[in-house]
Amino acid sequence: MKLAVVGGGSTYTPELVDGFARLRDTLPLTELALIDPAADRVELIGGLARRIFAKQGHPGTVTTHTELESGIEGADAVLIQLRVGGQTIRNVDETFPLEFCCVGQETTGAGGFAKALRTVPVVLDIAERVRRIAPQAWIIDFTNPVGIVTRALLDAGHRAVGLCNVAIGFQRRAAAHLGVQPSRIKLDHVGLNHLTWERGFYLDGEDFLPKYLSESLEEISHDIELPAELIQRLAAIPSYYLRYFYAHDIVVKEQIDQVAKGENRAKAVAAVEAELLAQYADPTLDTKPEALSKRGGAFYSEAAVELLASLHGDLGEELVVNVRNAGTFPFLADDAVIEVPAIVDASGVRPAPLRAPIEPLYRGLIGHVSAYEELAVEAAIKGGVERVRTALLAHPLIGQADLADKLADSLVAKNRSFLPWA
Repeated sequence: MKLAVVGGGSTYTPELVDGFARLRDTLPLTELALIDPAADRVELIGGLARRIFAKQGHPGTVTTHTELESGIEGADAVLIQLRVGGQTIRNVDETFPLEFCCVGQETTGAGGFAKALRTVPVVLDIAERVRRIAPQAWIIDFTNPVGIVTRALLDAGHRAVGLCNVAIGFQRRAAAHLGVQPSRIKLDHVGLNHLTWERGFYLDGEDFLPKYLSESLEEISHDIELPAELIQRLAAIPSYYLRYFYAHDIVVKEQIDQVAKGENRAKAVAAVEAELLAQYADPTLDTKPEALSKRGGAFYSEAAVELLASLHGDLGEELVVNVRNAGTFPFLADDAVIEVPAIVDASGVRPAPLRAPIEPLYRGLIGHVSAYEELAVEAAIKGGVERVRTALLAHPLIGQADLADKLADSLVAKNRSFLPWA
């Protein structure tokens, strides 16, 4: 199997490579093609990837490419992990909404929408070239905001599926708590990308989430930074990203205080990336460094291996992915993109039946955000300040006309160089 990684010069890539090396029997890669226009970066990462493969006895080859076409030729799958504008524009995404007392975050709210506007056209261009050169290839999107980008890909008719590491992180932690193999744990994971709830952890058909909550409530509360009392009330574990909704004003105050100190997540990640790149340049390094854990993306490689192996090997595994709704949530349109357990085999990806109807508390927020995502895709493809204003007005973290208009004007002004229509 040949896998092409668009954005192969990312500091994330050694996480992927490590997983491919460790799980080589699960996913028999013959070639890993790393593609990135930044020649120095992709060569640096490529050298480390070859050393990791060699150390762990992986027989596959690692190739590097600065041109998309050469890298994707003959690929069975193309994984997209890119950041248009890099960490510099991420810092803008995380700060400009704070001027309007709105959460500053790279995947939700006005900042996440800005990222979508920059990203969707680039990903669609890549996908069109994949369709011409490697029409047999599956497109795996790991580029945020995953739900919006995946919807745009599917709307354009591409063989695409969205991937996030939130669900596999919960699965791995639950398995570790019980001391069992992760494959024995099935999740009742429902929602949209970065807007999900774990309603059940099933071990051999039995739900042990209530027991897990009773034994680990404080630890869970600490990890997702939400009150234990709220988690008890939900009787489910919300993803960390629900904090931006359930504790919006608290988060905004924290972010404003951080920025006043010259700190935020974008700057922290930029510092980690500089540290990682310096380590990657060491010609004796042949394992992923410990500092990579500070970059985020835990279990990303294992999620990718599971998905690719099930698609390529026709395994029919149940995996959590971003996929068309297709009637799964009856309150959403069929063409909405949701994040749920799905059956994955050579014929494609289809949602598994829900274990129970979606509760009203979740249903309302899911419907609200899904409507915003539909408008966000339209704005990203067609452009126009009015479409930007409309999408922001639809977002539940904004929802006021005057505020939406001001955010839209600021967003467009700060992203003008990335938006041809602007």
